Amino acid sequence: MRHKVGQRKLHRTTSHRLAMLNNMVTSLLEHQAIRTTLPKAKEARKLAERIITLGKRGGLSNVRLAARTVKDREVLQKVFGEYKERYASRPGGYTRIVRLGFRRGDAAEMALLELVDRPEKKAAEAAPSTEETKAE
Repeated sequence: MRHKVGQRKLHRTTSHRLAMLNNMVTSLLEHQAIRTTLPKAKEARKLAERIITLGKRGGLSNVRLAARTVKDREVLQKVFGEYKERYASRPGGYTRIVRLGFRRGDAAEMALLELVDRPEKKAAEAAPSTEETKAE
């Protein structure tokens, strides 16, 4: 028996919930991190991990299955290119949820949903420090 196995309804209609989660997963795969409420992050994590697994497998049928959720062609190419290479040796667990505390307005618990092994920002490396410029 499958008692209490399912997904969170998030106080939305089915079409609204599915559209919202698809958009959240697309944003996560595009920006590699999103800030949202904890229940939404837990639901979006399930979809995102499935999409990355499809990307690792490759093939036309898996591209079409992933295209049901990720509508943006550039993000889809990123999944089947960059993420496929990045997570090739990882058996699962492509996302991380970091709790951020409570939102000020309604005290909803916030979380950061991010991809693991994402590269750090290169802005710190690109900008020379003041000591290096003085030495030259």
